[in-house]
Amino acid sequence: MFIRRFRDGWLGLLVLAMAFGSLASNSLLANPHRDKDKEKTDKEEKRRKKAAQQENESAYKHWISDEVPYIITDEEKRTFKGLSTDDEREQFIESFWERRNPNPGAPENEFKEEYYRRIAYTNEHYASGIPGWKTDRGRIYIMYGPADEIDSHPSGGTYERPPEEGGGETATYPFETWRYRYIDGIGTNIILEFVDPTMTGEYHLTMDPGEKDALLHVPGAGLTEMEAMGMASKTDRFTRTDGMTTGTAMGGEPESMNEFTRLDLYSKIWKPPAVKFKDMQAAVLTKLSSNLLPFDVRTDFIRVTDETVLTPVTIQVAHRDLQFTNKNGVMHAVLDIYGQVNSPSGKFVTSFEDGVVLDVPQDQFQHFSETKSVYQKALPLRPGLYKVGIVVKDDTNGRIGTADLGVRVPKYEDDKLMNSSLILADLIQPLPTNQVGTGPFVIGSTKVRPSVNRMFTRDQKMGIFLQVYNLAVDPKTHHTSMNVEYDITKDGKAILNQPEDPSKLADTGQQITLQKRLDLHPLQPGTYTVQIKVTDDVNKQTISPTETFEVR
Repeated sequence: MFIRRFRDGWLGLLVLAMAFGSLASNSLLANPHRDKDKEKTDKEEKRRKKAAQQENESAYKHWISDEVPYIITDEEKRTFKGLSTDDEREQFIESFWERRNPNPGAPENEFKEEYYRRIAYTNEHYASGIPGWKTDRGRIYIMYGPADEIDSHPSGGTYERPPEEGGGETATYPFETWRYRYIDGIGTNIILEFVDPTMTGEYHLTMDPGEKDALLHVPGAGLTEMEAMGMASKTDRFTRTDGMTTGTAMGGEPESMNEFTRLDLYSKIWKPPAVKFKDMQAAVLTKLSSNLLPFDVRTDFIRVTDETVLTPVTIQVAHRDLQFTNKNGVMHAVLDIYGQVNSPSGKFVTSFEDGVVLDVPQDQFQHFSETKSVYQKALPLRPGLYKVGIVVKDDTNGRIGTADLGVRVPKYEDDKLMNSSLILADLIQPLPTNQVGTGPFVIGSTKVRPSVNRMFTRDQKMGIFLQVYNLAVDPKTHHTSMNVEYDITKDGKAILNQPEDPSKLADTGQQITLQKRLDLHPLQPGTYTVQIKVTDDVNKQTISPTETFEVR
């Protein structure tokens, strides 16, 4: 009995197993491509992950090659290339900047900010078919800042040689001579010469003062004093063993013209500056939360390099919302400002803090209380999405206001016509040479103070600021060409159409800065839209950035 039951049960299990096997077999026969589809999906997923990894690695390689190539040391470069994870690379980059921070541990890094301001300046002033930061003048400016003296000859022309170059009159290609009184690690009275022998705007650093001589290869022309007197031959310039083509110096060769002195200078001038500051970890302040003190804030975007965008954060506070105290006839207030930038996942990126002191004579306070103070901090950020937290505090009564912004820093592609933010400003003016590239509201050589809420009165002149990138160069003329129109509309109706004067659109390379001051007196109170239409005549691309503003 037991054996029969066991046998019958075993047979039942066998039949059941065969049935399941049949179902599985039928299922496979019904879906013969399932395994292939799964294999294809797995391969696509691997390709996607590999592509994402390569994109990340490419961005970090970009950081070395296009962000900090002039200031990163060989040792740092070797260390960075040996890192294996993105977290390690991010920590290295943070430490890299902190080592150069003149105030280690401070939440803001003046060195880093100045570095990217210099890049922005070179792109605006030294571009010549390639971005300004890649030129020799751009590189020297980025590494050592503005020269103490610049002798510029943008058109070349007649030139009286100094005695150390042989004297005599000749004609030159465009050139510039930069003088630095002192460069740390190099010496005093450093003189650098940049020459544009192709007359295309492409200046390069030269160690041969004779390279700027446009008559160098013209027999009997542009002779030195010694050659003119028959005491030397022009052919002697081409047989020198030191690589220079200058004539015999009058009164003896100075130390600055010595072959080994010049070779030593040119070997040192390209080396990354020494790192002076040690690694320290910046403190992160605790975020405050309240909404008692009202303020306005806006962000703008200015391209610096392919991987870095200067992002000015502008904060505006009405004086009537602050508490002032009378100190010996002077109304006094202090506004504390703190900002922190994080990645979407909450990872710290950078921060800034400052105290704004407001003092005004008591007899002027009534008018002053109806105005506003504007503060700005320009942050160099990589393209991507960020969370920006702003905290403002009235130091007198402790009132606090906060704002949280989601900021998407744009990626500026290098193969299409693109533009910076269209900034409507209550102040726009050129800067004196000694203030170029430094301080708040400064973009290149212009002071641009945005109107944060874009509100103006009829007695104001509204400033308009826009940078245009990637203008195409005509292969025949080697110049750019464009048309610019300013349009103002109200409720969809045209109020003003004004083409830009072609004489103000001189060829300045592949990047151009548009600046305009618009008289608002003819406009009635209301809300308006301004549009700037820029057409690249070479590649026929067009951009039309717009912005709204209010006239009161």
